[in-house]
Amino acid sequence: MKGLNAKIALACIGIASGVLIISTLTFIFQAHYHLTMVQQQTQRFEVLPNTFNEHLEQALIQSVFLIAILGIILAIIISLFVAKRITAPLVQMKKVAERMAKGELASRTQVHGEDEIADLSKSLNHLAEQLMLQESLRKTLTADVAHELRTPLTTLKSHMEAMIEGVWEPTPRRLESCFEEIERLRFLVGDLEQLTEVESPNFKLNIEDENVTAIVQHHVNANQAEFEKKGVKLIFESHLTIETKIDKLRFGQIMANLLSNSLKFTPQNGFVTVEIKDLNSFVNIIITDTGIGIEEKDLLFVFERFYRVDKSRDRKSGGGGLGLTIVKKLVEAHNGRIEIHSQRGKGTSVTVYLPKSHKLYANGL
Repeated sequence: MKGLNAKIALACIGIASGVLIISTLTFIFQAHYHLTMVQQQTQRFEVLPNTFNEHLEQALIQSVFLIAILGIILAIIISLFVAKRITAPLVQMKKVAERMAKGELASRTQVHGEDEIADLSKSLNHLAEQLMLQESLRKTLTADVAHELRTPLTTLKSHMEAMIEGVWEPTPRRLESCFEEIERLRFLVGDLEQLTEVESPNFKLNIEDENVTAIVQHHVNANQAEFEKKGVKLIFESHLTIETKIDKLRFGQIMANLLSNSLKFTPQNGFVTVEIKDLNSFVNIIITDTGIGIEEKDLLFVFERFYRVDKSRDRKSGGGGLGLTIVKKLVEAHNGRIEIHSQRGKGTSVTVYLPKSHKLYANGL
């Protein structure tokens, strides 16, 4: 038996064993002492009838008295020792927690062992590491948001000042440029609202039985016009109808973001293919394009906030950098996962795995 329970149990066993040992030794000593006195008195004097009984009674009384005193002393010593061993690391962790509350997130506990207190210490250290990570992400997010807002605001300010001061004429083209920057801000705020929502502890999916094939087909049809306008061919391939438990609205967000990304990075005369496959316990949605692709060094970061393969931070070419972050959060909320495979200049393939809960049926049956 290990852990805090073992320490407390051993302390109780130690107290009980100590009391028994003290009792045995005290009784043996007192009995021996008084029997010796009886023998001495017998040899010297004539023994009265009640002498033996008196000595036996004295031996018992003195034994009980000494056992009580020594047992209490032993219990106090062992209890204080055990209490100090248990509370010392707890006091240390309390001080560390107080320092963390004041912002000293680099504070760590130094408790060793394999018991519950050591586990609590490790958990507290892990919490401190996670808080440091979240603080770092918060600072990064704040800096990125500031950059994202500063760029269009700076552009708008310079355009407006030029037109107000008469340097520029407010031509339709320049007004359209200002409108595009306003739209850029609107899209960024919308993406931030979505990301805040999906990362909220209170975020919940409205899960129902849905026909995944029909939903994917709907979003493919809804985006056909945009693809045709750019000259990109959008192809939907599916020979199966699959039903599973998903949030229809959130799944629609996933499809809209992925199709928008594919369109954005696929040049004219390119192709985007959408497939649905059955992988036993998973529904497999694959979106493959013949776009510009992503370098291997960038694949590790594509799901991070505001990360763009295009470092120019141009929304037309790189988007707001939040789309794939939102997609990943929504897929994980469905207990699924998402993977990206890409090669620079050869296109990108995005695969979404969603857990399947219903049978698979052929179309038309």
